[in-house]
Amino acid sequence: MSAYPPPPDILRGSVAWVFGDDFDIDLVVGVANIKSYDPDHLRSVCMAEFDPTFVDRVRPGDIVVGGRNFGYGHPHYPPMVALRNLGIAAVVAESFSPGFWRGETFNGMPLLTVPGISTAVVTGDAVTVDWRAATVALADGTVVVGSPPSARTVAVIEAGGAYELLLHEHSSAQQGPRA
Repeated sequence: MSAYPPPPDILRGSVAWVFGDDFDIDLVVGVANIKSYDPDHLRSVCMAEFDPTFVDRVRPGDIVVGGRNFGYGHPHYPPMVALRNLGIAAVVAESFSPGFWRGETFNGMPLLTVPGISTAVVTGDAVTVDWRAATVALADGTVVVGSPPSARTVAVIEAGGAYELLLHEHSSAQQGPRA
C-alpha cells in the first residue's frame, strides 16, 4: 500500500538538484544506508555527501532533475523514500534506467522523460511541472516538452501507485455491473 497521496496535476516548486548522466540512485543516501527503511535516518543522510544543506532547503513540490539513464543500478527504494519524505514531487530526466522507472512508477512517483531538461535548468530554478503533459515551464516563460505518460501510467500515478490501482480495479470487478 502506498504511503504517498497522488500528486496534484500541476506541481509548483524548485529544482532541488540536477544530476548528470548515469546517476546511481543509491548515492542519494549512500550505499552504507541502502538497507535502512527508517524514514528519520534516511532523511538525515539524504544527499549529505553532495550538499549538507539539501535537507533544510527542499520544500514540498520540489523536483529532481537528471540526465540520461537516471537511477541505473539496482532499484533500491530507500533513496526515493528519503526524497519523497522531504517533499520531492517528481523526477524529470533525459531518460531513466528501466528498473528504476518501473519501480518508482509502481510506487506512484511521476517520472517524466524530457529531452534537454538537464541543461535547461539549474538547482534553485522555479519550475511548474504538468506531469500529465510532461511539460516543465521555467520562470522565463520557456516550456520544455517531453513524452507524456501512457494512459496506464497516469492511472497508476492517479491511484497513488500500482498496488492501490489494482485494489481498486479488483474491488470494482468483484462488485460487478450495477443495475
